[in-house]
Formats: sequence, C-alpha cells, structure tokens
Amino acid sequence: MPEDNAMPAVAGAASDRGETIIKVDKISKWYGDFAALTNVSLNVKLGERIVICGPSGSGKSTFIRCLNRLEAHQQGTITIDGARLHERMKNIADVRKNIGMVFQDFNLFPHMTVLENLTAAPVFADGVKPAEARETAMTYLHRVKIPEQADKYPGQLSGGQKQRVAIARALCMKPKIMLFDEPTSALDPEMVSEVLETMVDLAREGMTMICVTHEMDFARDVADRVIFMDRGEIVEQNTPEAFFDNPQEERTRKFLGQIVHGHPQAPAVVQQVQPATAAP
Repeated sequence: MPEDNAMPAVAGAASDRGETIIKVDKISKWYGDFAALTNVSLNVKLGERIVICGPSGSGKSTFIRCLNRLEAHQQGTITIDGARLHERMKNIADVRKNIGMVFQDFNLFPHMTVLENLTAAPVFADGVKPAEARETAMTYLHRVKIPEQADKYPGQLSGGQKQRVAIARALCMKPKIMLFDEPTSALDPEMVSEVLETMVDLAREGMTMICVTHEMDFARDVADRVIFMDRGEIVEQNTPEAFFDNPQEERTRKFLGQIVHGHPQAPAVVQQVQPATAAP
C-alpha cells in the first residue's frame, strides 16, 4: 500500500480543466418508432462535474450509455478524448478503459470475492500483474472506505457497500471519466449517504463525472452544471444556483416542484466543492 494510504492522482484533475474530453454533437437514437434521444449536444471539460436529472423515460440513462457505446446512437457524433465512436471502430475496448461506469444494480460477480471483482478486469483484460492489481484494488477499497470487506462475497455486503465496491472496481481501470447511472436509486435511504460521500470525494479530487441522479442536494452542492432532460432532449442546463433558484423552462419548474417538494431528499452529506468553469 502507498504510505499513509495516499491515493493515486485522479486523471483529469482540476488543474487540467479547459480541455474538452467529451464532445456530443446532435445525437439521436430510436428504438423502432420511439425517439429515445433527439439532437442532443453536450461538451464536457476535463475535471467537470455534470448532473443529469429528469423524469423517468426522458433519455438520461440512454444518453450516458451511448457515451461508452453500450448503446449505439444512429445520428450525430460522439467524441471521447479525441476518439470518435462509431459502428466500425476497432478500438472501443481502449476507449472504454478511460470510462468507468457505475450502474444502479451493482453488477458484481456473486461467485467472486470483493478483491477478485476488482482485480479481474485489470488482470485479464489489461494484462496487469496479479500482485500489482491486488495492490491497486486495496488502494481503491481504502478510498471508498471498505478495505475490511476485501475477502467477502457480494452476498455478504449491504447495498451501500456493494455500490462502493462497484465504484472501486471502475476506478481500478484508472479511467479519466466516471459515469453514474442513478447509483443510489436501488439503495435503502440509510445507505444513500455513504455512496454519495464516496462520489463527493471523487469530485474533490477532480474526476470528470457525469451522474444521472435524483439526489438534488448532491446536484446543488457538487455539480458544475445541472442538466434537465425530458422526452429525449436537453431542455435546460445551467449552474446549480441558477438551475434551482431561477429555472427558465416550464418543464424544469414542474419537475423541480415535484421532486424537491414531493419527495424527501437523502440526508445532506455533501460539502461545497469548488466549481469548475462550466462549458456551454
């Protein structure tokens, strides 16, 4: 282990901000006759933190799944760290190494220990030596504050612990970008704060993050930009202060009225993170 549990530097730290690492230009996607995404455009700078919110079925999850080509868009372009994603590209595995993704339902291998879950991809997909992979895995288990769970199986963990393992597993590939698809939606309320705390730590360290979530306290205090999607489109985006205090679109105002006043938020666990310069 590094001395005093020192954490490795995060790719895309705050000092690097200014470079555009994600460029999405007018992408559209259909499932049959249903338009899941329509002319969606977004630029994200290195180290920027984006929160995407919106009603169920608005295209949020489809959008971020297109960013690592788990879903294929049919029109428009997506460029990740200089590589354009398309159906003929041969290096999609290399692109995905720079993109960690955390899903709402963990997706851990139940027959593997926590440590084995974290080391499998680096060893078998990336050719990392097992001893090095184990050291890296323990470093990230310390980062998410559960190193004592290394030898347990997923079935022995709480939901919050499983999600922190999933975050650590993604970090073991040392990505430049982290995508979160409603990472707290499957958790009991008392487990939400421990996962949000882990995500706040990543934000402080300068990780480029795009997070689909309904945790509005997290969005207000951590995001550089908050984006509202509805019916497969980006309806509004702004800084958290402007987004929450002065939303411009009626659909945004209606959504915020429902989610902020109609549903209790998780206990506040976030502290203000220094904002980046938002990229329009």
